[in-house]
Amino acid sequence: MRGQIILSHGSGSGPDAVKTSALAARAEALGWRTQRPDFRVHDAHGYAAAVAPRVAQLVTLIAACDTPPVLVGSSMGAFASALASVDAPVAALFLMATPPMIPGAERAFDVRAGVPAVLVHGWRDELCPVAAVQAFAAARHLPLLLVDDDHRLAGSLDMITAQFVAFLGRLA
Repeated sequence: MRGQIILSHGSGSGPDAVKTSALAARAEALGWRTQRPDFRVHDAHGYAAAVAPRVAQLVTLIAACDTPPVLVGSSMGAFASALASVDAPVAALFLMATPPMIPGAERAFDVRAGVPAVLVHGWRDELCPVAAVQAFAAARHLPLLLVDDDHRLAGSLDMITAQFVAFLGRLA
């Protein structure tokens, strides 16, 4: 086995979401172990209120891993994964459709310095403004893949999967 990957779904979604499932299947085919936690119980309390319990659940899962895992997240899952990387050691981050901020959340979006990370975002993301994600990536010198897609990134799944496989290859 190559290592552990924890994949976090977005708000209003679940652990069997399309992107999460596709990336998990591809990683498993490459010899990685995957986990897809279910955050829906937290999401029922509202968007801002879901952040802290999602991060806490991720930190608990990270602590149970033999080695620092790779965190993968989409939308709210990306936001929580990034914050979890600040609180616990992780090997890398692959973040998609990341909200640069969540109004009312106790913490601002951030990632642990020095952790390999890639951000993937749609030019036409109707929920998370692309300019804010570009500014965040530029300020931290993080790679940012911009695709001609909306928040769901459904039309870019093949490209995202290819980028994910390449990312994992660089980590292995």
